[in-house]
Amino acid sequence: MDSLNGVGFPTLAAELRQVQAQLAAERPPPFEPRHGVRRVAGVFVCFERGRGGPGAAGDIGWAGAAVLEMGRCIDAATVQGTAAAPYSPGFLALREGPLLAAAVRHLDQPFDVLLVNATGRDHPRRTGLALHLGALLNVPTGGVTHRALLADGGWPSELDRGARSPMTIDDELVGFWTRTRPHCRPLAIHAAWRTDADSAYRLVVAEARFARTPEPLREARRLARQARTAGAGSL
Repeated sequence: MDSLNGVGFPTLAAELRQVQAQLAAERPPPFEPRHGVRRVAGVFVCFERGRGGPGAAGDIGWAGAAVLEMGRCIDAATVQGTAAAPYSPGFLALREGPLLAAAVRHLDQPFDVLLVNATGRDHPRRTGLALHLGALLNVPTGGVTHRALLADGGWPSELDRGARSPMTIDDELVGFWTRTRPHCRPLAIHAAWRTDADSAYRLVVAEARFARTPEPLREARRLARQARTAGAGSL
């Protein structure tokens, strides 16, 4: 098990359930940077092209991580590895977790908070991969996805940048649908490790300067896909 402070990514679904239940009960201190957020990291994983459906154990994947400061990339890393499992709702950590953690650990520069292409509290056990990864690495995290996993909520106004509407599960606020650009499909922004829905929302809106997706995630995605192109040519 890849672990830190006793919390890691198991290889079996039953073990993952136990870890997720443990993390859901944790109440870590909220993310409150003393001097504001200066450095924001993003991490993203992609797999071989042409793989439809949920994929399979052994699929080759490439993860990219980047640290941005005031919109400028100051550190980047990529790793290649294999998925330990196919995709299954609620168990994304089995497939992507170790690759994402490895990419972040290859970064040299410190950062304030990490954006992850995964859910947080929007999860059957309130412990999506964005939250799990933050606990594992001991860093505050926010989740950014294109769709909700379980949460309910209508979309916000399409006219205004920053317009938001609540995403809830049984009346619990787990995130916001957010328009980072007018007239574009909203993003689902997720409370995760040491962030609540509001702090995750403010972070993502601030980092989505020039495009729909926040810049740290865009750079991590670019790095992962670039590594895939290079790696696929050598397979």
